[in-house]
Amino acid sequence: MSATSTARHAAEPGPGAGPDGHDARGGRLERIVRSPLGWMTAGLAGVGLVSGVTATGPGPVPVLGAVAAVAVYWLVMRRVARRSTPEIARRGAGREALLGGAIGLGFVLVSASLITAFGGYSFSWAGQGVMAVVWSAVMVQIGAAVTEEVLFRGLALQALEQLWGSRAALVITGTFFGIAHLGAPGATAWSALAIASEAGVMLGAAFLWRRNIWFVAGLHFAWNTTEQLLGIPVSGHASEGLFTVDVHGSAVLTGGGFGLEAALLPVVLGVLLAVRMFVLARGGGRLLPRRSARPTQAG
Repeated sequence: MSATSTARHAAEPGPGAGPDGHDARGGRLERIVRSPLGWMTAGLAGVGLVSGVTATGPGPVPVLGAVAAVAVYWLVMRRVARRSTPEIARRGAGREALLGGAIGLGFVLVSASLITAFGGYSFSWAGQGVMAVVWSAVMVQIGAAVTEEVLFRGLALQALEQLWGSRAALVITGTFFGIAHLGAPGATAWSALAIASEAGVMLGAAFLWRRNIWFVAGLHFAWNTTEQLLGIPVSGHASEGLFTVDVHGSAVLTGGGFGLEAALLPVVLGVLLAVRMFVLARGGGRLLPRRSARPTQAG
């Protein structure tokens, strides 16, 4: 083939090209990748990989994993979804994390106190080194809280509400949050439903209210860390705490071996908090209707 004919062949649109000469297949692929399901899938894969490598690492490794997860999230949102990321802005992050942490701490302390008052729990000092136990709990729970919130609220909830609105996204992500905990020790259908209702829906409603990852991560972190330090299993996972807990009576009251999240009282409290946060989100105009364009940024 001559040089002239080669150049002509290269310049001619191929069988997959559109009328303007661009590769239509490439255009379709780009649209798929940049769609909500496309960038959600890319983000879930990237953050999930980071979490899988770092979640059970020693010392500060889970925290480094959390930093990497946020970086992956930012990259996917900015480069793939092509949207800004006010939900992870550094400005006001500390305030939001502390507010969320206060709610998470209060939720667990009130729940544990009520169960104790009804005779379900009794606590005793574990006698372990305070600093070592606290350090370990904080490192692990920062990693878990941040990565899970980036996955479920940052990626999944925001992508699904772009397609079907905030209400549907809240129900779907809450349900899958419960299903994701079915593999935990002592998990049952009831514990999955409890986690979906009190944690999945509440954390989703918290995000819709504040539109801030640091708020829901702070809530999640304080919840898990307080449970661990009290010696209560965190979603079925028993870890070293500052106290040991003796469980008495029905699993309906105590949550049994799965821990506080499978007890009835925290489920009721969690649902009440979720309803309140959802009402605040709706009142603030932060909910997306079906097929709306973009979420309203929290003030």
